[in-house]
Amino acid sequence: MTDDADTPPEAETKLTRTKRRWAEEGRFLTGRMARPDTDRLPPGQHLVRDWPVLDLGMQPTVTRERWTLDVIGKVEHPVHWSFADLSAQPQTQEVCDIHCVTTWSRYDNLFEGLATRDLMALVEPRPEATHVVLASYDGYTTNLAIDDFAAPDALLAHAWSGKPLTQEHGGPVRLVVPHLYFWKSAKWLKSIEFRGDDRPGFWEVRGYHNRGDPWREQRYSDDA
Repeated sequence: MTDDADTPPEAETKLTRTKRRWAEEGRFLTGRMARPDTDRLPPGQHLVRDWPVLDLGMQPTVTRERWTLDVIGKVEHPVHWSFADLSAQPQTQEVCDIHCVTTWSRYDNLFEGLATRDLMALVEPRPEATHVVLASYDGYTTNLAIDDFAAPDALLAHAWSGKPLTQEHGGPVRLVVPHLYFWKSAKWLKSIEFRGDDRPGFWEVRGYHNRGDPWREQRYSDDA
């Protein structure tokens, strides 16, 4: 698994530099809190009809035939799956909204894949597992508390709107955790490590919030 400190130099793109500056400046913060059960659009967000593409400056080419996923760490049953293995698991569809820290939101996205709760039932995390670290084929990492990873509508998605997830949006497989800012939903998913401690990922060590709740506007690391 790629260590964030060892992120390749090519990952330091114009977008990366800009987003780090936003964190330093506290850009886009409104200071308003909302409730996900009453406000559909989190504070500081605006709706879009398209689906903007953001990445670290590269989009790894990983076909379904070559894609594999390792689920490792503090679990009773580690797995090494091919795409066929993932497809053979129970499949779930979820319609959800997605919210990017760069202030766009998109309503009513239909994703299909393996629910994270079904994955956890298979691998059986040990009692001491408190967090997961996701690693991607482009070297990206991000961290989640196990309770956020196990949200009822979270899934390992391989399809969007009835079609295979495209490369630019993280295909063959990405994580989708709708209740957090979308940088937590790692694209081009390569591995999931269950850990007994927290380990901040790519954006978390670059000034972004460790959790990223859109309704509490947890954009940057010094947010409450």
